Amino acid sequence: MLHVVHHADYMAPRPDRGTFRFDKYYLVMEELRASGAPITEHAPDPMPRAWLEAVHCPDYVDEVFRGEVPRDKERRIGFPVTPAIRDRVRHTNGGTWLAAQLAMEHGYAANSAAGSHHALHDTGAGYCVFNDLAVTANRLIAERHAARVLIVDCDVHQGDGTASLTAGREDIFTLSLHAEKNFPVRKARSSRDVGLPDGLDDDGYMEVLTRHLPEVFADFAPDFVLYQAGVDPHAEDKLGRLALSDAGLAARDRFVVASCRGRRLPVASALGGGYGDDPRIVAARHAASMLAMAGENAGFAPPGPTK
Repeated sequence: MLHVVHHADYMAPRPDRGTFRFDKYYLVMEELRASGAPITEHAPDPMPRAWLEAVHCPDYVDEVFRGEVPRDKERRIGFPVTPAIRDRVRHTNGGTWLAAQLAMEHGYAANSAAGSHHALHDTGAGYCVFNDLAVTANRLIAERHAARVLIVDCDVHQGDGTASLTAGREDIFTLSLHAEKNFPVRKARSSRDVGLPDGLDDDGYMEVLTRHLPEVFADFAPDFVLYQAGVDPHAEDKLGRLALSDAGLAARDRFVVASCRGRRLPVASALGGGYGDDPRIVAARHAASMLAMAGENAGFAPPGPTK
């Protein structure tokens, strides 16, 4: 059973400026519903303002809520922050939180949006407004659902915002596997960064992942995992520089979930990046990713509550 979080507000009307395409979000759900796989859909509440302000600058949160984000910040984000976008990002952030709650019950759950790992303390960036990964990790610890949260970021772009927002925390660990020469040009410092060479294929990627992830588990000993499951490492991705196949993405995702399941750790995934001229092809990659992870999760038995 795939437990997937979705909300109508994920499909915000396209702003009059910017190049980001929002159409893949309803197409992902169409692909999932047409797959014939057992799926349960869950609708999130909007992320509370106070939870966002615990991670982001309250002045910036206020700019977003009022729909008055300065143009220089909107340029960094990549589109204007309209009232519809405000409602969207509150729900996508709430979606990752809900996916985390569902993961504690079912072992694995997916948010069909978010993974906004470029958003920084006082501004958004790279199509990201609020950083759902950092906000959810912070809240999991504040609510005592977890004591140590591992954020595994396998998007093709480094999770610079997540790294910056959690820097110096001993209870949150960020592992980023990304194309070294891709955006952002200026990388932040994750707890562990693994920069990958252009054109890395399935075998090369899995060699790196299977070496680093078990080391992080052993050294950090998390009790919850958030997974940025971007499909932009695919060889045909418009903004990627790696060369993974469909099978390579599936192997990556299954390994992450299997590693969590073997340690009885809940894992919640966020959609992350995936770009191309045909949004349905990209949506199919995201849907296949979630279904692969749900399949690997079968039989999960969650541990008792964190003391």
